[in-house]
Amino acid sequence: MNLYFLGTGTSQGIPVIGSSHSVCQSTDFKDKRLRVSVWIYWDNFSFIVDCGPDFRQQMLNSNCPKVDGIMFTHEHSDHTAGLDDIRPFFFKQGDIPIYGHHRVIENLKKRFDYIFETENRYPGAPSVKPIEVFNNHPFSLGNKTAIPVNVMHGKLQVFGYRIDDFAYLTDVKMVENTEIEKLKNLKVLVINALREEPHHSHFNLEEALDFIALVQPEKAYLTHISHIMGFHEEVQQKLPKNVYLAYDNLEITI
Repeated sequence: MNLYFLGTGTSQGIPVIGSSHSVCQSTDFKDKRLRVSVWIYWDNFSFIVDCGPDFRQQMLNSNCPKVDGIMFTHEHSDHTAGLDDIRPFFFKQGDIPIYGHHRVIENLKKRFDYIFETENRYPGAPSVKPIEVFNNHPFSLGNKTAIPVNVMHGKLQVFGYRIDDFAYLTDVKMVENTEIEKLKNLKVLVINALREEPHHSHFNLEEALDFIALVQPEKAYLTHISHIMGFHEEVQQKLPKNVYLAYDNLEITI
């Protein structure tokens, strides 16, 4: 199974529009971060987790040839605003399956009503096949099984997903012990780490490292990163040997 980091930035991306912050002015490509998303592919299967406002550019950057489905973590715009850009995949493949909590799917129906319309559809609009995700109910994903992991983003419920020995969690602030049990014996954990300072709805760096120490994956990658975290290379030097600061277009094999 292969994992491609399409985007590793927080809601504004890096550089932030109009910012003179030194990280936003960096010439290191690892300090350029689109909104957070990953592409998971194996055999002849290809799935995306979240499609934010940079989705089109991410698909072009990665040369992703098809999308068998999109798994949504939650409804915030930096994770959903690119849904319209599934059009080229829809034209080739037909309805694109989307997976998410009932609340998330209902939110998308309001914001992208023309995509869900069944009568008098605009001819150029894409169409989706909504599939509700329920906690403690694993679901088929290609020839594998995805296990939902229920976490809290401040007061908002968010789903992470485990597939085989890999788990992806973003926008996490709190995880119940029952959900942590789903994360045992991982080869790779992807987890959010916004910045060094505490935040009301995201892990900061210390909280993310504590969570990694608790779960004990073989390797961990940090994502959903703010410019105020610092320069990529400087932050990486401070991390434990099995923890890596992810960056856009990084590709790993699990």
